[in-house]
Amino acid sequence: MRQKRLLPRVLCGRFLAWYPASTMSDRQVLLVLDFGSQYTQLIARRVRESEVYCEIHPATISMEKIRAIKPSAIILSGGPQSVYDDDSPKSDPQVFEMGIPVLGICYGEQLMAHQLGGTVEPSDEREYGAATLTIDKASGLLGRFKDGEETLVWMSHGDKLTGLPKGFKSLAHSENAPLCAIADESRQFYGIQFHPEVAHTPRGMDILGAFLFDVAGLKANWTAGLFVEETIERIQSEVGPDERVLCALSGGVDSAVAAMLAHKALGDRLVCVFVDNGVLRNGEWERVQHAMREDLGLNLIAIDAKQRFIDALAGMTDPETKRKTIGRLFIEIFEEESNKLEGIKYLLQGTLYPDVIESVSVKGKSAVIKTHHNVGGLPDHMKLKLIEPLRELFKDEVRRVGESMGMPHDVIWRQPFPGPGLAIRCLGEVTAERLATLRGAEAIVDEEIRRAGLYDEIWQAFAVLLPVRSVGVMGDDRTYEEACAIRCVESTDAMTANFARLPYDVLERMSSRIINEVKGINRVAYDISSKPPATIEWE
Repeated sequence: MRQKRLLPRVLCGRFLAWYPASTMSDRQVLLVLDFGSQYTQLIARRVRESEVYCEIHPATISMEKIRAIKPSAIILSGGPQSVYDDDSPKSDPQVFEMGIPVLGICYGEQLMAHQLGGTVEPSDEREYGAATLTIDKASGLLGRFKDGEETLVWMSHGDKLTGLPKGFKSLAHSENAPLCAIADESRQFYGIQFHPEVAHTPRGMDILGAFLFDVAGLKANWTAGLFVEETIERIQSEVGPDERVLCALSGGVDSAVAAMLAHKALGDRLVCVFVDNGVLRNGEWERVQHAMREDLGLNLIAIDAKQRFIDALAGMTDPETKRKTIGRLFIEIFEEESNKLEGIKYLLQGTLYPDVIESVSVKGKSAVIKTHHNVGGLPDHMKLKLIEPLRELFKDEVRRVGESMGMPHDVIWRQPFPGPGLAIRCLGEVTAERLATLRGAEAIVDEEIRRAGLYDEIWQAFAVLLPVRSVGVMGDDRTYEEACAIRCVESTDAMTANFARLPYDVLERMSSRIINEVKGINRVAYDISSKPPATIEWE
């Protein structure tokens, strides 16, 4: 549950290209090379939770760029392919000539062994799930264990290592992987067949911690305050003294924190634009303007474009079309406003890492889950340059940044609200009438969550209007109206989420009030799917 959880104090990630590595202050950098594993971002999270600065880059990054980053250590992530596949991702073997510690995880271990002369073969038995690791030599990476000790680990592999490269020795084994942990301690190269970053490996942080601190000698010194200071410096160095920045402000925590960072860097040279896109919640138009102007002191322009968006969405039912249409209209409006103001060269957005990896196939073959209006929904040609200072941060990290700048609790802990707004919670055609129905249901869900004292405990709570009609009875009359789904989830970063186990009396009050008070709904369902396999939003 959110409020009871201590937020990680460390914030880092792969900054947008317009933040060149050369402008960063000298510090130790842990580089994670991504080979397509579903757990790559989790590796970074675990490193951040240890207060170590890290960056994620594609495994195919050039050696020139790796040297420019000047990493103090490297982690090779897992991946879904075999090292023998023709199209499998492979890092430059010169990585092993840099004289720095390297840890290979799963596919990363196999690739390291393969490139250094070891043998990798298909396993007779694939290994997915929990396995018992037996420690043969408690040193280096496994220095926090004892010889002969057993511990549970999480496996996910088809191939296995059967021959060690020259200079390596075995540190641990499992029943199906005789070389489950290997090391060349003289060169500080380590490989493990399992995933220490997942919760299913109970002592995974002992292993990662040993690599970060005992082997690589990294320092735990990356904090929210440092992120704020360096981000302000970067914005000031990028934006010229006569240039101004336009901020796409929604009123949510992401855009608000991004705006505060830019405001601290640029003052009134930051112009925030808040657009009523016709798919806002009840009272959102007034509430956001008050919070941004009065509480945060931002230079804000409010634009009523309700009808423009509603007209553009008329007849649309496809979720991707809705998202891209809204993204296109937002950019059109922002560019129109920039033409009215002198010196506007940049567009500031509160894009987060989950938006990026769900919207863009960053690994080449990975699937695009859905287009976020502020990422994949952007047009190919824009007059304004993008500034996205939060692009590689998770939501809980963004909140920590906001707290470090003294932003109000009500702004920092607002539940997420999607950029496309109610358009992607109004399944099927978006009309003014259906939006009014959905707003009524959403308001009741919000009121009852707050009434039950659960608002700060739940990541997101909202209603979804379904294009499904069912028969009901009210009094002595037959009804044939639409159905509503209630969605409440718990999460820390939106990458994964579990449905919230709400008390039955809270659900009952929501259902009763929606059916009785909102015209057009006669049936309410509760969504008990988690992410994955479902996403948080329905569209």
